[in-house]
Amino acid sequence: MLAVFVLIFELVRRRRLMERYALLWLFSATVLLALALLQGLLESFARLVGVAYAPSALFAVALGCGLLLMLHFSLVISRLTDQTKLLAQGLGRVQQQLDELQATHADERSRLDAERDRSLVGD
Repeated sequence: MLAVFVLIFELVRRRRLMERYALLWLFSATVLLALALLQGLLESFARLVGVAYAPSALFAVALGCGLLLMLHFSLVISRLTDQTKLLAQGLGRVQQQLDELQATHADERSRLDAERDRSLVGD
């Protein structure tokens, strides 16, 4: 468990894990560590939830923490997917406008070049 704390702090230090996600991991690890080290707390918790074998309650809590983390990250991924889609659509509109402007500019440039050539030939 101590290795998890060290890993989380190292990932935050290297800016590979954002602080808000680090807090989720640290909270989960703290709860599991507290239940693992404090057997009286684990026994009380197991009795409270109706589990006969206390270490099974520890695994149930770990599973619950994992499920909550996965739910949270699924929500974050869904939101980011929606934002990415909107950004891609906006970029497509900007690219289309740029292409239209470049085409208009190229047409205008060709017209001006043709007029200049005609005026030079006429002189």
